[in-house]
Amino acid sequence: MTTLICNCNQTMPLQAQALGQALGEDLTLHTTLCRREAGQFQKAVKTGDTVVVACTQEKRLFSELAEQTEGAISPIRFVNIRETGGWGREAAHATAKMAALLAAARLPEPEPVATVTYKSEGRVLIIGAIDVAERAASFLSDAMQVTIFAQGPGNAGGSQERRHPVVAGRLQSLSGWLGAFDVTWDASNPIDLDLCTRCNACVAACPEQAIGLDYLVDLSRCTSHRDCVKVCDAAGAIDFSRDARPRTERFDVVLDLRGDQASPTFTSHALPQGYFRWDGQDLPTLLKVRELVGEFEKPRFFAYKQKLCAHSRNEQVGCSACIDICSAEAVRSDKSRQQIVVNPNLCVGCGACTTACPTGALTYAYPRPAEQGAKIRALLWAYQAAGGRDAALLLHSQDKGQALIDELGRGAQLGVMQGVPARVMPVALWHTASVGMELWLSAVAYGARQVMVLLTTEEAPQYRAALLEQMAVAQSLLNGLGYTGVHFQLIEAKTATSLDGDLQRLCARSLKTASLPTGPAVAARHAVQAEKRSNLELVIDHLMAQSPVMAMDEASRPKALALPAAGSPLGSITVDGSKCTLCMSCVGACPSSALQDNPLQPELRFVEKNCVQCGLCATTCPENAITLQPRLSLLAERTQPRVVHSSPPYACIRCAKPFGTLKAIETMLGRLTGHSMFQGAALERLKMCGDCRVVDMFTDENQVRITDGQLPPKTR
Repeated sequence: MTTLICNCNQTMPLQAQALGQALGEDLTLHTTLCRREAGQFQKAVKTGDTVVVACTQEKRLFSELAEQTEGAISPIRFVNIRETGGWGREAAHATAKMAALLAAARLPEPEPVATVTYKSEGRVLIIGAIDVAERAASFLSDAMQVTIFAQGPGNAGGSQERRHPVVAGRLQSLSGWLGAFDVTWDASNPIDLDLCTRCNACVAACPEQAIGLDYLVDLSRCTSHRDCVKVCDAAGAIDFSRDARPRTERFDVVLDLRGDQASPTFTSHALPQGYFRWDGQDLPTLLKVRELVGEFEKPRFFAYKQKLCAHSRNEQVGCSACIDICSAEAVRSDKSRQQIVVNPNLCVGCGACTTACPTGALTYAYPRPAEQGAKIRALLWAYQAAGGRDAALLLHSQDKGQALIDELGRGAQLGVMQGVPARVMPVALWHTASVGMELWLSAVAYGARQVMVLLTTEEAPQYRAALLEQMAVAQSLLNGLGYTGVHFQLIEAKTATSLDGDLQRLCARSLKTASLPTGPAVAARHAVQAEKRSNLELVIDHLMAQSPVMAMDEASRPKALALPAAGSPLGSITVDGSKCTLCMSCVGACPSSALQDNPLQPELRFVEKNCVQCGLCATTCPENAITLQPRLSLLAERTQPRVVHSSPPYACIRCAKPFGTLKAIETMLGRLTGHSMFQGAALERLKMCGDCRVVDMFTDENQVRITDGQLPPKTR
């Protein structure tokens, strides 16, 4: 492993010896690595060892230089230590953070993931007023096959020269994604735009001015003079007797000029790939559209395990967190198959569904939880090894979040902002909603004192609510275990100035040590697990082992910690014994084996560690006897089955063999006592087992049989 650090114009107070000791490497500081000292870079990339370059500004230049270097075989990774730490008011104290960022960059690349493929032949549909649509088409027609869906004439109407196919009518539906958009409309316009020559004779002839330069008839103004039909006799493009026939066509890309409030259109926060809205001015949008010809791939961002899913059992819906939070409407319910269905073509990779999923049935795959956890652990371990204290993580998106971090660093270098505090380590994510409670708590277990999540303007509103819910649960758990302070913060910033103010308020070096959140005295050593529940249990075990509360004597220690109801994946249940008949419907519905029966006697048992608070048991229970109880038990029995309800067995009144529970039989008898078919001996048979019930029916002299009442044989 080779680390190359460039301190351009000596703008960062770098301590090469301290960084080298933390990384176990002899470091040489460069000042013009991308210029006069480029030979050192070329020499490094020939060694075959991974080369870490502490410069992202000249990433493209270094990559091109490596391609042009004969014998260059080393993988190259880039890391930013300038805007994130070297440029700031606390840069002199940021050595530990820089060492941590460099250590994290040394980690192996994440394992490859499956991909989703899109194929586009360049068939683009432009929806909007015909004048603006034709203007957009002029930018695209040399690279794509353009069709215009006219929605009125606009200010100028259509041009006299028809350069592109034009359709019109009432748009019925629009669905799909890049390469597979299905558009359905009613062809209700009396003018056939394929036959129309745009001679404008109909426009001039119409006395009501019901025909515009989009060559559509406004039927609300038309009074059936039919002058237009007469003047169009030669072309025969106008026919009012034509039925409004539905038409459906498929397009690869859709450019919508109608604005955000257009209907029908996509209403989800995250629009599908290949669908664009254009305001008529933003040329970069048209450049993106032009590029969408060919075959494209994106990562398959999720993995789904149906056996862990708590969405549905027996067509009863329990957990629907993933469906509720998805901003792309890519997740839907399939109750008949006891699962959810995720459309990978619509998924945009935000990861919010995996964060909200209480069971781990949905797992984020880009990168996987274990890989993300390894990065967090490497950051915090290297930070502590370099002498850093009171570490804080700032989780941000790699798009707008990264842009704010970069702007903040530049502002600090110019002296107009404070910059990223020395103990705050930015961590770029594909999306901030992709990391949730189990990884936040893992960070605290590894030594972080604060975990902050930066939201900009790119997140859907439901993400904020879900993150706040998870933070409330995680914070209640830590505070309940005796760790003081506020460990989790949601920062909402639209500008670098706003972000700078929030970071200084929450994390400035001048913050009093007494007011900092506390954490475990001994940092955790375990690795983050692939399974969500396994990882959550490991981190809870460590936090409990180091907890000040668990160090108290047993008499004064609380038995359980109450957690917020919203978003809690941990908890117990209470069973109303006066209602429960031990029918065991809840056992069959429980997706995590938290509820279990006892094959030897009528008992309902519960393993609190397994409960995900999905609510399927409460939904399924025919007696409404189950209530969820969000909490964390501090007792050892949390991991063991405990009896939550039992009932004496009911013995057959004929043979004394137990065949049901006392509560179930009594409930059945109470409900059927007044029924006309269950009187006398029939009611008594309900108290018998199945075998005795049959025997009693065939030995009862008063029982009516099908052979009774037959006619006597005919007499001769």
